[in-house]
Amino acid sequence: MQVLADYIVPLDALSMADVPRVGGKNASLGEMIANLAHSGVKVPGGFATTAQAFWDFLDHNDLRARINARLAALDVADVTALAQAGAEIRDWVEAAALQPALESGLRSAYAALGENVSVAVRSSATAEDLPDASFAGQQETYLHVQGEDALLAYVHKVFASLYNDRAIAYRVHHGFAHADVALSAGVQRMVRSDLAAAGVMFTLDTESGFRDAVFITSAYGLGETVVQGSVNPDEFYVHKPMLAQQRPAVVRRELGAKAIRMVWRDGGTVTEDTPVELRRRFSLNDAEVLELARQAVAIESHYGRPMDIEWAKDGESGELFIVQARPETVKARAGGAGERYVLEAPGEVRISGRAIGQKIGAGEVRVIASPAEMNRVQPGDILVTDMTDPDWEPVMKRAAAIVTNRGGRTCHAAIVARELGIPAVVGTGEATGVLKDGETVTVSCAEGDTGYVYAGRLPFTVEALENETLPEPPVKLMMNVGNPERAFEFSQIPNHGVGLARLEFIIARMIGVHPLALLDMAGQTSELRDEIELRSAGYAGPVAFYVDKLAEGISTLAAAFWPQPVIVRLSDFKSNEYANLVGGERYEPKEENPMLGLRGAARYVSALFRPAFELECRALKQVRDEMGFTNVEAMIPFVRTVEECAAVVDLLAANGLKRGDNGLRLIMMCEIPSNVLLADEFLEHVDGFSIGSNDLTQLTLGIDRDSGLVAEGFDERNPAVKKLLAEAIAVCKRHGKYIGICGQGPSDHPDLADWLVEQGIGSISLNPDTVVATWRRLTQA
Repeated sequence: MQVLADYIVPLDALSMADVPRVGGKNASLGEMIANLAHSGVKVPGGFATTAQAFWDFLDHNDLRARINARLAALDVADVTALAQAGAEIRDWVEAAALQPALESGLRSAYAALGENVSVAVRSSATAEDLPDASFAGQQETYLHVQGEDALLAYVHKVFASLYNDRAIAYRVHHGFAHADVALSAGVQRMVRSDLAAAGVMFTLDTESGFRDAVFITSAYGLGETVVQGSVNPDEFYVHKPMLAQQRPAVVRRELGAKAIRMVWRDGGTVTEDTPVELRRRFSLNDAEVLELARQAVAIESHYGRPMDIEWAKDGESGELFIVQARPETVKARAGGAGERYVLEAPGEVRISGRAIGQKIGAGEVRVIASPAEMNRVQPGDILVTDMTDPDWEPVMKRAAAIVTNRGGRTCHAAIVARELGIPAVVGTGEATGVLKDGETVTVSCAEGDTGYVYAGRLPFTVEALENETLPEPPVKLMMNVGNPERAFEFSQIPNHGVGLARLEFIIARMIGVHPLALLDMAGQTSELRDEIELRSAGYAGPVAFYVDKLAEGISTLAAAFWPQPVIVRLSDFKSNEYANLVGGERYEPKEENPMLGLRGAARYVSALFRPAFELECRALKQVRDEMGFTNVEAMIPFVRTVEECAAVVDLLAANGLKRGDNGLRLIMMCEIPSNVLLADEFLEHVDGFSIGSNDLTQLTLGIDRDSGLVAEGFDERNPAVKKLLAEAIAVCKRHGKYIGICGQGPSDHPDLADWLVEQGIGSISLNPDTVVATWRRLTQA
């Protein structure tokens, strides 16, 4: 029957050529079923109604002209009028009868799926998922629909959702004529993720646009909680090149709170508290994360562009399914030059959460409880609310920034904020209670994965980034990077790798506990044990937590700059800094001058700290040998004597990090005058020097660099310091060894960088914000 074929099409008969008939979402499902099953991509089967079925439904009920007339005079900026018009039109659509051919076709197609099958009914607008017209949750999705009559009712609701307030406003803002957009209902077999987990993934990093990562979010139950932002989900990053090598390529994991889950019970969906023991576990294991990443990469490869994908795990079969895939539009559209926001000075932190975007916004707080209060938000306000859903879209574009209690980086608020180019801090937990209506705040998303809301209006600058190809400089220009959260962003600055990757940020911020306390859980107070167990939730144990978190931080840096070298300096905390970690006071000596005390190489070989240092070795070996990041090199800091250097090299070898094995290079920090005076002897044990100009200057001139009383005399360009620098460079060159500098000097003093090039230094490692300027100057000289 031709009319039926015009109205209903099996998903497996569709392809991207059918976007005008069934919309981007449904066409994409068909495309994947037909082309990607052999690549391991699993998509639940079903069928879709066509745009023709929708137009004929409107005409069958004489609705087309009425709807167009009602919308023609509407000012979508008037949110009250918009709400009235939308509700009126939706009532018309839901009250209208389906034409007989469509009704009978739906009943037949549903029956063909099996007896009383549970299905999801999704919307797919014919313009919704074109490359520049993707919008989160514009129309509705209905889950666990069972029975023919229920299916007919929900197809009605999906048709009506073309006239949701946010969908009407979206079409106006993006220049789509209402009369040109039709709605296709997609009907898919239901994946029982209510018994397992579901979420969203992107085939790039959503904040930086870094292309070599798959970013996956996951929470228990139906995926609506992740999309809506009602939970803070687990997060995972997978490195695509290592995934292609079949390596364990999960480079980062963040345990989300997952406070609630949406499940199917007594014929309907209910939201319930997630059991505490499940909250403290990751909702996916690594094998499942890698399987999802493989499916994501296959989808991206097929479409030839970054993708935004919804997935679900079936709790009955354990299988992982793709339930939606559409082009990622924000970063994909953003190509070319951009801008970098820089906070000039931080202030009092009012609250923090997950940073969305990399911008800064300031304004008056407007705490909004529901969409009914949206008219209170004035242009330039900071919108603060529990969570947003698509109904908030008309007012979100007025805000200078958005702050929510709940949600992760793939929730509705996050996606819309990116689309609008507005900074957002999501998942803060209690912003609506902490922030007061009318107070002035600054919202900063320019400091890594964590977004901060500061009291007051703080000064910030916006730097224009030019999209230019720079000629090769006369020396390798590398970067000093300590925060893995910013590695993907920094890797897009021109560079020859990382000359100094510090472990201190990872230990202090991502771990926060003294390693000896983790090795001695039995000796801790019950209160301290509870805190450590809370921090290490999701990992195999406290020690595994330390090793794995270190490995995650290192591998994120290595992945961001792969295959360029990443020189990882082993931990160089002083005793007072280690004492500030949770449980640290018990294990650290009280030293009068920690700067010259138990630090660096001496600490590693000491009986006190050696067991903790061996955990660092395990993490580094895991990153290089198991994960495959052979671009990671190890650097030994603060080595006082040749004997100390030899002892650390032997200790590294005893822990599986033997110099030369699997291409491992060992670099030594040259930061004590003895390192230069006995350079020949030190170089017998290592593959080169990286000059730490801060300590070298301090120890050469006898100046405490932290003392304001004598700081004026601290200058790396002092003749005595330069004499040592020149000698260190000459000795390394004579031995054919690596020689670089990673101290602050070249970042602060361009003339010092020029002098170092004249001396024949091999690499200069700079702070990220000075790389481009230094690069330009050295290539124009």
